[in-house]
Amino acid sequence: MTRHFQRELEKLKKRILSLGAMVEERLRMAIKAIESRDKALADRVIEADHEIDQIEVDIEEECLKILALHQPVAIDLRFIISVIKINNDLERIGDLAVNIAERGAFLSTKKSLEIPFDFSEMAETTQTMLKKSLDSLVNMDSQLAREVGASDDEVDAINRDMYVQVQDSIRKYPNRLESLLHMLSTSRHLERIADLATNIAEDVVYMIEGEIVRHKAARYQ
Repeated sequence: MTRHFQRELEKLKKRILSLGAMVEERLRMAIKAIESRDKALADRVIEADHEIDQIEVDIEEECLKILALHQPVAIDLRFIISVIKINNDLERIGDLAVNIAERGAFLSTKKSLEIPFDFSEMAETTQTMLKKSLDSLVNMDSQLAREVGASDDEVDAINRDMYVQVQDSIRKYPNRLESLLHMLSTSRHLERIADLATNIAEDVVYMIEGEIVRHKAARYQ
């Protein structure tokens, strides 16, 4: 491996980690906007979405340039392929954070709503999953990456329970239908972010070990 190629890979890793940190922060802000009914904070997340979009495009172009110029093989090729996929997943998480922020902006204009499911637990678990998946990338730790999927079932269970509880709340408070539906949407977005965090963790495992663990029923056993 030439020194120039090595520098290109190191630069690429720094850029994907920087994007990960940005997306992680935007998700934190969006969740806080929901919890604190902070419209100004929600608007900041919404208005800054273009930054993540542009970085995602730049990283993809950089990956394609490296593939064309250096024709990497083995672990270097797996690294670049994984970065392309992780880059796309991070951009999608950024979009979902914007969707959550939009729900927060709406809810901030309405009467305070008692959330009919454990939003805090779901939000915290989802954020932890994203953090672990990114930490596994930082440290090239496949064992940590394998731990992420175990939490996905917990988020899925809360999401399923949420449907029942929201239905009950709609029957009790039909005049709060719109606000309750926005919370239903927020739960779905969190569940999807948890799925994407799992995807990132699976790509880290592939990057390090060369094993495709997606779709394996017992992948984290």
